[in-house]
Amino acid sequence: MIDVHNPATESVIASVPVTASVTPAVEAARAAQPAWAELSRAERAAHLARLRDLLTEHADELAGIITAEMGAPLSVARKVQVGLPITVLSSTVAQLEAPEQEVQLGNSRIVRDPVGVVGAITPWNYPLHQTVAKLAPALAAGNTVVHKPSEVAPLSALRLHELVREAGLPDGVYNLVTGYGDPTGAELAGHPGIDLISFTGSTTAGRKVAALAAANVTRVALELGGKSANVILPDADHTAAVKVGVANCFLNSGQTCTAWTRMLVHESRYDEAVELAVAAAAKYTVGDPTDPSTRLGPLASAAQRDRVLSYVERGVAGGAKMVHGGGAVPEVGYYVAPVVFADVDPDAVIAQEEIFGPVLSIIRYRDEDDAVRIANGTRYGLAGSVWSASQDHAVAVARRLRTGQVDVNGGAFNPLAPFGGIGHSGYGRELGTFGYEEFTTVKAIQL
Repeated sequence: MIDVHNPATESVIASVPVTASVTPAVEAARAAQPAWAELSRAERAAHLARLRDLLTEHADELAGIITAEMGAPLSVARKVQVGLPITVLSSTVAQLEAPEQEVQLGNSRIVRDPVGVVGAITPWNYPLHQTVAKLAPALAAGNTVVHKPSEVAPLSALRLHELVREAGLPDGVYNLVTGYGDPTGAELAGHPGIDLISFTGSTTAGRKVAALAAANVTRVALELGGKSANVILPDADHTAAVKVGVANCFLNSGQTCTAWTRMLVHESRYDEAVELAVAAAAKYTVGDPTDPSTRLGPLASAAQRDRVLSYVERGVAGGAKMVHGGGAVPEVGYYVAPVVFADVDPDAVIAQEEIFGPVLSIIRYRDEDDAVRIANGTRYGLAGSVWSASQDHAVAVARRLRTGQVDVNGGAFNPLAPFGGIGHSGYGRELGTFGYEEFTTVKAIQL
């Protein structure tokens, strides 16, 4: 059995069994897939619409589960952790309800078929969203799924599995296995009955997943880490850019792969930006995630807390200036007070490696080319941001960033846009049409 801890209290709140073997789940998925794929798009849409409605009905319950299992403040759990999966399901239903678009190339008709059985391995930081971001398009395309959630936060997946059954989806369409990354996740990644592995997690784990899948020539989609840059150009509204940048960095206690953890500021306005960032960070209260006034809950585990604190120590040792941090936190729970570093060398460890906690590095640049060089100067390429008084200028800079997504002047997250990265941030895309196509194979029919 795996004990699940509440990171705010450190108490055991549940125990989850370790699946002995993933083979029965894979076999169930393979048996159910042909009939599921034969359903019309409208029929699959109706199933997913019922699941969306059940998630909406149980939104508060699900938010409470997520807060208890990984520590997100209730406001974040309700709006983001649960709200986003509902939005993804709604957009998937709308996509299925629209007529299928056929492509004709000369005498060839191009069609998309389901890949078959999808193995989904999801992380603990957004446990429900990361599951639905894979499950919804995979099922919509006619696939069946075997899902292994993180052992740190598996309770929302268990509840989702119950809601899938309540929604009336056929047996074997969504199968849940629980356990650690090794051996359960490894067995799933290397299972010959899996046609595609969709993995979200660390770059280190992603390499292992890809290697295991390669033995069976299994397709893999990887959504991995990030070290995103928030590029603030000299003419930008620094008050807005810094405030939004700090909020993005600290969202979910910094446990977000797209977090803008590097704030790049022109040397002429650097001191101003540091002052604004310190003032913004001071407003992020740390405490009980069930308290409405709390903005930062605990980190998800003791191991994650210790990892983040070790990076803070390395930042200080490396010569960065801690201009905010080290504040009091509750004695019980896996808490880390938010940290802002100034005078950070672009090549420093804290500016190169994903910390996955509420730690912001502010880096100065000389000119626009220098800013682009620094922004592109890590092994990651998942997200980023550019701010300028000229939207056209900001877009031009955004085009130069080697990353999967860029927000311009605080552009809102779009759940219909393709989500994913390059380099050590992985490959493949989630969400919207691109996410749907990730779970299909392309066939050409010559007429």
